[in-house]
Amino acid sequence: MTKQKPGTAQKTQAEDTSVRAGGQLPGYVWSAAHDAPTHEIFPGIRVRPLWSGGNGAKAQLLEMDPHTCWEGVDVHEPGPEEVFVASGVFNDGHRDYPAGTFIHAPAGSWHIPQTTSGCTLFVFYPEG
Repeated sequence: MTKQKPGTAQKTQAEDTSVRAGGQLPGYVWSAAHDAPTHEIFPGIRVRPLWSGGNGAKAQLLEMDPHTCWEGVDVHEPGPEEVFVASGVFNDGHRDYPAGTFIHAPAGSWHIPQTTSGCTLFVFYPEG
């Protein structure tokens, strides 16, 4: 057993490694939404890329103004789409999803993204 000063906690090997790596482990990435470039993909619908991985995976914010609708059908290819409604109310063409809702859309599924009130979505594509 190692002696330590009273009131101090002993670090685990993982904690010690993260401290030596400057507080972050190798490969750790972060992005601030307000700093991400904005690309308008349809009138009133913008995407802010947050991260992309080597296998085509990517994370982004999708901002939809009130009374906007995706132009055409959004087909999930080559892989699934995972969505978290961060604010507002999102509609997939069939039902409303309020803020705090998580949606998993499997590969090959489709919907028509739209909103009446406006919304911000965190969108993750694990396979590109």
